[in-house]
Amino acid sequence: MKVLEVLLNNRWILKSRDRELYYQVKEALASGEEKKFLREKLGYQVLINPYMIKVEKLPAAAENWMGISEFCDPIEYVFFCLVLMFLEDKEAEDQFVLSELTEYVQSQYREEQIDWTIYRYRRHMIRVMKYCVACGILNVNDGIEEGFAKDDTSEVLYENTGVSRYFMKNFTQDIMGYTVPKDFEKEEWIDLDEDRGIIRRQRVYRRLLMTMGMYRERDTEEDFAYVRNYRNMIQGELSELFPCELQVHSSSAFLILEENCRLGRIFPEENTLSDIVLLLYQLLQEEIRTGRVEVPLDEQIRLPKENFQRLVEKCKEQFGVGFNKTYREMTFAEFYREVYDYMENLMMIEQAYGDIYIRSAAGKIMGKYPEDFGKEDKGDE
Repeated sequence: MKVLEVLLNNRWILKSRDRELYYQVKEALASGEEKKFLREKLGYQVLINPYMIKVEKLPAAAENWMGISEFCDPIEYVFFCLVLMFLEDKEAEDQFVLSELTEYVQSQYREEQIDWTIYRYRRHMIRVMKYCVACGILNVNDGIEEGFAKDDTSEVLYENTGVSRYFMKNFTQDIMGYTVPKDFEKEEWIDLDEDRGIIRRQRVYRRLLMTMGMYRERDTEEDFAYVRNYRNMIQGELSELFPCELQVHSSSAFLILEENCRLGRIFPEENTLSDIVLLLYQLLQEEIRTGRVEVPLDEQIRLPKENFQRLVEKCKEQFGVGFNKTYREMTFAEFYREVYDYMENLMMIEQAYGDIYIRSAAGKIMGKYPEDFGKEDKGDE
């Protein structure tokens, strides 16, 4: 068992959900090697108590893909925070019914009047409650959430597991005045304000481990210089803990994991959108080889939006027969929105001034169908 992979792959390890894994990780952490790496290189604390084991994982900077993927609307984050507030007064194994919670949410929500007879609000609440159950904050003792979707008087009996109080990070400063993500980033290293070397090292390791790629930009110039100067040391330390290779280029750096290594969300994923992006990169690389697209010195390709749209359209036309039914039957507008949102979420592209900027990760990977793709079976010919 690779302890670091387990810790970085999971929000937490709950004793109630996986007792064997809990004790395996707890025993492995006793050696101190992984805890030392997490503390010194990443600035992460490992929380161990009778309920759970958790690494307080925070990024070097907030990015598009971060957040709770199960949530689809900002109001769901508000509902979730209200659920955590509601559970603060509950002990482990305390039970309550859904109506008790919905009354609390309704009374505490300030932005608008919550009316549970309206289906939209119930759907948002159901999504939050399902997430709470899935991640181990709550157990369902009786009933199902979907009943609440049909009838606002439907009840579900929940049991508090006691871990909700460990979901949020404990902040050492008053955060009520924080308005943007950078406020939280500064708070993270406030105790190390005088030691810029430690802060830079921890930022670098976080970027390498928690982002799709590290790019040389105005606000990362200092961090990128650290990677270039200490690349062998970084490679050696990381490869001792899990199978990986650090690849550093003139304006980008990537931590490439071996096939059997999993550190959270990785690309490519096992879904059709990942396949589409890989095939899109194949077309883009062909455009580069033939000179129709030029790569600037910073390795970040800039395409007019209509040119990027044509590339996506070509991908659908040329390879669409290999996609699943959902993507085959989409209109181009629907297909483009799905591809664009996915790539933007993973920070593979960004839009500015009407152009699409394609990150240099596009030059490292691509997908390709077999030579006989799309051809009819011709037997032994």
